[in-house]
Amino acid sequence: MKHLLSIVFILFVTEVHSQMQKGIVLDSLGYPVESAYLVNAKNNKHAHSDETGNFIIENTSSNDEILVSALGFKKKTYLVDKVNDFKIILTPDVYRLDEVTISSKVNVLNEIARIDLQTSPVKSSQEILRKVPGLFIGQHAGGGKADQIFLRGFDIDHGTDIAISVDGMPVNMVSHAHGQGYADLHFVIPETIDKIDFGKGSYYANKGDFATAGYVSFKTKEYLDKSFISAEIGQFNTLRTVGAFNLLDQKSKDKAYFATEYVLTDGPFDSPQNFKRINILGKYTTNLSNAGKVSFFASRFSSKWDASGQIPQRLVDNGTISRFGAVDDTEGGITSRTNFNVSLLKPLTEKTNINANVFYSNYQFELYSNFTFFLEDPVNGDQIRQKENRDIYGLNAELSHKMNGSQLQFGFGFRADETIDSELSHTKNRQQTLERIKLGDINQTNIFSYLNAEFNFGKIKINPSLRIDFFKFNYQDKLVDTYKTQSEGKAKLLPKLNLIYAQNNNFQLFLKSGFGFHSNDARVVVEQNGKKILPTSFGADLGFVYKPLPKLVVNTALWMLDLQQEFVYVGDAGIVEPSGKSVRRGIDLGIRYQLNQYLFFDADANYTYGRSVNEPQGQNYIPLAPDFTTTAGLSLKNYKNWSGGLQYRYLKSRPANEDNSIVAKGYMMTDFNLNYKWKNMTYGLTIENLFNTEWNETQFATESRLENESQSVEEIHFTPGTPFFIKGKVVYSF
Repeated sequence: MKHLLSIVFILFVTEVHSQMQKGIVLDSLGYPVESAYLVNAKNNKHAHSDETGNFIIENTSSNDEILVSALGFKKKTYLVDKVNDFKIILTPDVYRLDEVTISSKVNVLNEIARIDLQTSPVKSSQEILRKVPGLFIGQHAGGGKADQIFLRGFDIDHGTDIAISVDGMPVNMVSHAHGQGYADLHFVIPETIDKIDFGKGSYYANKGDFATAGYVSFKTKEYLDKSFISAEIGQFNTLRTVGAFNLLDQKSKDKAYFATEYVLTDGPFDSPQNFKRINILGKYTTNLSNAGKVSFFASRFSSKWDASGQIPQRLVDNGTISRFGAVDDTEGGITSRTNFNVSLLKPLTEKTNINANVFYSNYQFELYSNFTFFLEDPVNGDQIRQKENRDIYGLNAELSHKMNGSQLQFGFGFRADETIDSELSHTKNRQQTLERIKLGDINQTNIFSYLNAEFNFGKIKINPSLRIDFFKFNYQDKLVDTYKTQSEGKAKLLPKLNLIYAQNNNFQLFLKSGFGFHSNDARVVVEQNGKKILPTSFGADLGFVYKPLPKLVVNTALWMLDLQQEFVYVGDAGIVEPSGKSVRRGIDLGIRYQLNQYLFFDADANYTYGRSVNEPQGQNYIPLAPDFTTTAGLSLKNYKNWSGGLQYRYLKSRPANEDNSIVAKGYMMTDFNLNYKWKNMTYGLTIENLFNTEWNETQFATESRLENESQSVEEIHFTPGTPFFIKGKVVYSF
């Protein structure tokens, strides 16, 4: 009996080993390769590597052939020569659409975004956001202000309904001096971006505040393929220089680099912008045992600029000023941000990982604007100053555990914002303070936790999750005689459920649903005694991703999004302005096609029907919310040392006010770029607005009065879009 048990045990152990193999996928520098696809050639059992490069593949034993593919690497066949852990090293290669596998374990759209980033690199920090299909941006304050964002039928302003982060650090500013969710990305150097992770809707447990229309998470590179220096020179006294330098030998297990960016431009305006920005960034990453790693990130940016602001259409129509003129050219601002971030990725066991980051940021902001000219003050004008000094502290941590093809994730963390002298003042000529409208200190804390589960049943994945957020708002009003801390608190419970059906590696059907929210400004929260603190959203997506051909990927989704409240705080006036409930229904369509080894085609189209719920028919339009957008491009990559692309973007005309009596004009823009690489040198040419289209980058229905007018006028006020703009670039790599 004893011998029989021993034989059974040996057979059992052998069976376990033959049924399951562990391994890791690394690149040629020893870094983990995430989302590599591995398939057993004998029985078609497959697996994907996780973010540490580790994988487990079932029904695999000695002498089995494993076919390995990953986006941006050469395909490889690996022969399992022993029943043990094994290591697979992949060699870098060009990006190919036929390497994209459609699986419930991989976010296919993020893989496509990696191809888009490779085939059509971004030219500025603002353009990084345009890599999200259907997302449009607009600048209306001289280049230094955060961009206005449009997505899924939202005029998101500067970030109220989209959560943006970089390496886990939040970009959105809560209770900001200018607007809720203010997301200033100018501290990012675009050449340092490695990956773009995005998702539309509120279906993701690890995304909380502002993630109603969606989220965008950027990840910076851990090392540089090569060090380089570059210089760009263009019209309008434009100069941009970038330097990025590896600090350690690439064979070292540790990686470190330093990057800096310097930008100067006057812009096309009659009054020069005098724009100046400098960025400095450093990152150090060390590998731990068992594919773990720790990264240290530090950066500093500062900018200063003048602006012509938004000008009234009537002055351009009567010839008083040109499209690039100004009514008050003393607008502009000064901003800076300092960041420190430490990230940890560590496998605790074969099936358990911890992923965490701790961050600190200091943000300083001073903005001068004049939207109404002489409407409120006929003598001195209506210029305002918005100013703050902010510290942000926080922690994000996630414990992930795999079990029998399924996965559990437990996350927790916090974010604390402290501002000193958050200010709104009436000013004159950027020097004289005429009246303080708002002045106070804000202390706001968000503590959160979530549980996310992914249960795999063959071709079906069920993804339920539950998230809870608690907010504490404190405000000290410095314009009252008596010291008092006004305080409110609120908790939010957010269930979500996603279903994904993957028929094979070429087709995926998904149904996503979930509740989300955006927080309101602390000054509104305490003023309303805690009412409408965290307006709720509910959304759902039904769609599919399909590869009818090896080099063609089509994705589409029908979606809905209901929002309890659009916004309640107007930072430019320091007033409460509730907007009520809204509904949106839409469809997204995306196409990616690789014509050959060198040519890539991309196209996206997005339609939205959005209306306010509580307003009568004809008075229920959502101002500035786009209902149709489309983009498309043709990109050339590595053809006999040539690369480049031609892209267009189209934004349809849309209502500028609730009854559609004032219309914001749409536009179609075309950009072109061409690059040639010779040895260590790359020469490039970029043309923005190739056909010199006359377009308005941002538009608002605004009531204003000029100095010589007796009555105010409500009409379109706009910031003109850039005309034909050509730049040349030289890059030296070493």
